[in-house]
Amino acid sequence: MELKQYWLIVRRRLLMITLMITVSCLAIGIYSSYFIKPQYEASAKLIVNDYKDSSSLLSSIDVGSINSTIGLIKTYKEILKTPRMMKKVVKEYPKLGVTYGELIGKVSVSSVNETQVMSISVRDDSYEQAAQIANAVAIVFQKSVPELMKVDNVSVLDQADPKEYRGPVAPNAKMNIAVAFMLALMMGVGLAFLLDYLDDTVKTEEDIELLLDVPVLTSIPKFEERDSLEKTNSSPLTKIAGREQNVSLDS
Repeated sequence: MELKQYWLIVRRRLLMITLMITVSCLAIGIYSSYFIKPQYEASAKLIVNDYKDSSSLLSSIDVGSINSTIGLIKTYKEILKTPRMMKKVVKEYPKLGVTYGELIGKVSVSSVNETQVMSISVRDDSYEQAAQIANAVAIVFQKSVPELMKVDNVSVLDQADPKEYRGPVAPNAKMNIAVAFMLALMMGVGLAFLLDYLDDTVKTEEDIELLLDVPVLTSIPKFEERDSLEKTNSSPLTKIAGREQNVSLDS
């Protein structure tokens, strides 16, 4: 099938494709703007240092120690999201009004570009609540590390400010509409080709040649009754000589 034939198939179903795209984008845009609660994100940062005895000072930066500390962060990331840790947060900060299961769903932990910095991010319907949760988790984890790991090498680097205003991070209406546009376009084009494949009616001369394997010699244009009336009204009959006289034939 040539590219021109592909375009003809799409053009025949262009109205259907346009309608699918329009309805999908409008539906997703309205749903994202009016029916999904905005989500706010706040984050607190921790720094994981190489553990040294209090009597000794680190005179130079040890690259090997830094690399081992970065590897230790992976362990800390897993510990931080355990139910045990979240239960301690709920116990020490009952004013947050959340369960440990809800905390596990709200909190995410990441390392900042393979550095010694850990970022605790929290998403919530309120930025103030998200900031308070992030700070609580950071403080509780800092206090728990000496008990769990027998080292005191975690410090709070930066806390979230509950009074700071930040816009919602979700939903992203523009991104949702763009995704809906692409999906509706692909579905519309795919449906157009499917309908054309299932349609076995003869519409063009090429269809006849493919069906009967014979060349088309001529074609009859579509003729409707109103065409004959318009032609009759536009070109009145004229008299032709000899037509008004009777003619008889002798045998």
